[in-house]
Parts: sequence; C-alpha cells; structure tokens
Amino acid sequence: MPSRPTIPIIDERSRLPGASPVDPGHDLADRRGRVLRDLRVSVTDRCNFRCIYCMPKGVFGKDYPFLKRQELLSFDEITRLARIFSEHGVRKIRITGGEPLLRRGVEHLVAALARLGGLELTLTTNGVLLPRMAERLRDAGLDRITVSLDALDDATFRRMNDVDFPVADVLAGIAAAERAGFRQVKVNMVVKRGVNDHAVVDLARHFRGSGHIVRFIEYMDVGSSNGWRMDEVLPSREVIDRISAEFPLEPAESNYAGEVAERWRYADGDGEIGVISSVTQAFCASCTRLRLSTEGKLYTCLFAQHGHDLRGLLRGGADDGRLRAAIAAVWQQREDRYSEIRTAATAAARKIEMSYIGG
Repeated sequence: MPSRPTIPIIDERSRLPGASPVDPGHDLADRRGRVLRDLRVSVTDRCNFRCIYCMPKGVFGKDYPFLKRQELLSFDEITRLARIFSEHGVRKIRITGGEPLLRRGVEHLVAALARLGGLELTLTTNGVLLPRMAERLRDAGLDRITVSLDALDDATFRRMNDVDFPVADVLAGIAAAERAGFRQVKVNMVVKRGVNDHAVVDLARHFRGSGHIVRFIEYMDVGSSNGWRMDEVLPSREVIDRISAEFPLEPAESNYAGEVAERWRYADGDGEIGVISSVTQAFCASCTRLRLSTEGKLYTCLFAQHGHDLRGLLRGGADDGRLRAAIAAVWQQREDRYSEIRTAATAAARKIEMSYIGG
C-alpha cells in the first residue's frame, strides 16, 4: 500500500519548509496539479442529530467532550482567513458543522463573507432549524442551501438520525428555504445498504419535478466511529439503475471542473439527480477542496489523519503575509488521493471525524 505523504505541521515561529513565494491572485496548484477553488468551513462540532454514519450516539453521547467556545474560531478569524483564501483562488465557501445553524449568529458570518465579494456562499444543514433561519441567511447573502435527508419514511429516518426527529421537520425546513428565495435546494441522501437503500426511489420520486436536486452519496469511511464496512456501500451505479427502471435517466455534463456529483437528468426533462461516488469511482484527481475545522486546523482531505494549525498562527500575531505563505505551503505540498488507494487497512486507520471538518 502506498504510504501517505508526510507534510509538516504549521509552526507559527517560522515559515513552512517547501513554501514557494505566492503572489495574491495567482492560482495555487498542489503536487498533482489540482488548483485550489473550494473551502469548507466547519463552524461547530455540535449537532442536534446523531446520524449513524457521522456522529453515532454510542460515541457522541451526552458526555462527549465537545470543544469549548474559546477553542472555536471566531467569525472575525474565519472572515480574515476567507479573505486570504480568496487571494489564493478560492471561489466557493461552504459553511458546515456539525450542524452549522447551532452556531449562534451564523448569519452574521454569512454577511461578513458576502462583503468580501467574489465568493459563492453555500451551507449544508439537516434542515430542522431552517424555518426560523432561512430568511435571515438569504438576507445575509447566502447563495445556496444543501439539506440532508436520508429517507422519507419516518421509521427509517428516525433510525438514521437516532434522536427521533421526524421527516416532517426537514420537509418544513426545505419549504422555508423555498419561501426565503432558495429556489433550487440540493438534498443529500447518504445511502447505506440494508438500512435505507429501499428509500432511494421514493426520495427521487418525491423531489422529481420540484426544481430541487437529490444527490445520493455512497456511505463512506469518514472518521473512526461509524463502523464502516464495504459491504454496506450501495454503489452509485446501482442507485442509477434503480431510479432509471422507474424514471429513465440519461447522463448530463458537469456544471464545472471538479464538481463532486455526477449529474443525471430525467429523460422526460422533469429535473435531475446526482450521485457522489467517492468509494467506487474516486474523484481525487479533480479535487479542489480544503477544509477548515471548527478549532482552526486545515485539512487537505476529507479522510485526513492530521491537520495544520492556523488558529495558532492567528492568535500568535501572524500577519497576513505569514498566513498566506502557510496556506500556500499546505496546498503546494498536498498529494492526497485517499479514495484511489482505499484498502481495508486504510479504512480502519484513525481519521478525523466528519463533525469537525464537515462533509
């Protein structure tokens, strides 16, 4: 098995080895020629769900030691970093969690990021807090919303979120997003064989013709707490076959280079779906994403084992030049391709939990 590259952890006392001088505004390429375009920012490690594939209750129970408030990056710190990332070519920022709407005043962060200009701002949520938040987020400048929904029948959905939230709460959130002006909501379903895969066609049917796009995500070995097994993965090819048997599908072109979801449209023109196949059809070669964790560590891959401490630099008095050079060094030395080299051994290795770095 190929070994993972060793990348030095950022030390605020000196410039990282291997960093090349970078002029603001220039594209930044990693060792595999991938250009930085996307930043995912986790604003909280807390969630009101305990989804079995992300924050299983047996691990993230009531006594779990979540981060203290002072350990989280402030909105000012996030905004400062976002400005520097934009100078390195980032064009889209996704706000994630945990559940990002649990972070008090998150709409003020959205407004601050919107004022930077030139950024597409998106947010991923489980949707249950959208009835009171959707309009605030839209007014603040949020461009798009993605809502997680793993089944339409209550029994399955409650089993997936494991805290007894009903489907109606999520559907009410999507309706609130529509009223606030989010016309095309993306709906993410993580598909786990034997648990909710029977709900695939039902979900496609429900949102067909609505203008919203359901994206079916292969169950992944993110983190170390979800007990992932390969035999619980339903390949995207099978998802397409199941839906197409009832509603014929045809492939559609990507919207942009590096798009995570593979697009399929209904042959009769009544909308589209997407599949995200990071297990069976790795898209590492086109990955343009960095992830900033709740406590200010930078991760170069969803399946990373180690992060790079930006909070230490921020709170240690680093100026923008030093922060710019540190970020450049991390990306320029990046050569992650976890999904291309996935084995039973790599899947079992301890990795950062998704609740710290978002999906």
